[in-house]
Amino acid sequence: MDRPPDLRAIREAHARIRPHVHRTPVLTCSALDRLAGARLFFKCENFQKVGAFKARGACNAVFSLADDEALSGVVTHSSGNHAAALSLAAARRRIPAYLVMPSNAPQVKRKAVAAYGGRIVWCEPTLAAREETCARIMAETGARLVHPYNDYRVMAGQGTAALELLEEVGELDVVVVPVGGGGLLSGTALAAKGLKPGVRVVGAEPAGADDAWRSFKSGELQPMPNPETVADGLRTALGTLTFPIIRSHVDDIVTTSEAAIIDAMRKTWELMKIVIEASSAVPLAAILEGRLALAGCRVGIILSGGNVDLDRLPWRP
Repeated sequence: MDRPPDLRAIREAHARIRPHVHRTPVLTCSALDRLAGARLFFKCENFQKVGAFKARGACNAVFSLADDEALSGVVTHSSGNHAAALSLAAARRRIPAYLVMPSNAPQVKRKAVAAYGGRIVWCEPTLAAREETCARIMAETGARLVHPYNDYRVMAGQGTAALELLEEVGELDVVVVPVGGGGLLSGTALAAKGLKPGVRVVGAEPAGADDAWRSFKSGELQPMPNPETVADGLRTALGTLTFPIIRSHVDDIVTTSEAAIIDAMRKTWELMKIVIEASSAVPLAAILEGRLALAGCRVGIILSGGNVDLDRLPWRP
């Protein structure tokens, strides 16, 4: 795919990945509604295969490849969720998957990638090290790169979560999603605006990893060399393909504090009785912290994943 996906491409992606992913439930919680002063609808991608929305984009990218393109396998770099998703998609297509992972990737995500049969290659926890290692593997094996977010096929797959959310819930005033590299936010914006042009789409980001917020406000990419946040899935920077889509189709990006992220994560566990990871809690954190004016609105939230190291919960001493 050589151009940004439109609604038709997202619908095609949905049909392509349907045999390989779950149609995740949409849950509500009256207690969180009262705290937010709005009606919240949670698209639970924490129940998705590999425990995250990443299964959608990875499956669409892998099953979009022609047979001759797929023969040598696929490669990516990821802190965990996309690596696991690509491992699963490659295993289903019976092709090799090479996963470049930073040395500080959470243990729970390391185990998941290994369980799906991916071939892990470790690197230093920097974007430069990830990209250099990926380039080396591509040269050595001929594997095709499936970037975690800077790939139109991946964005189209990620957009299918919003497609399902709006089909199930109907009218929404706002959709709020976490933003790291921007693949989920881009796909969500394209799907949501394609279905409901009047809906507002907002990205939520940790204040300690606020490159998307700064880039959105300035109009120029402003990567952050050393992001610091408990939301490990959002430590990546916006991509050259995701940023133009976000500028054109996203209404706003807001940031939220570490304390609010941890509090929102814990409230979701306690009140909704479901497990989400810190990255998933960022949209709710921004809402509960008052970063968005949503009084009386119908709000869709994509809970991006639920892969948590239970031995290192952020509220434990």
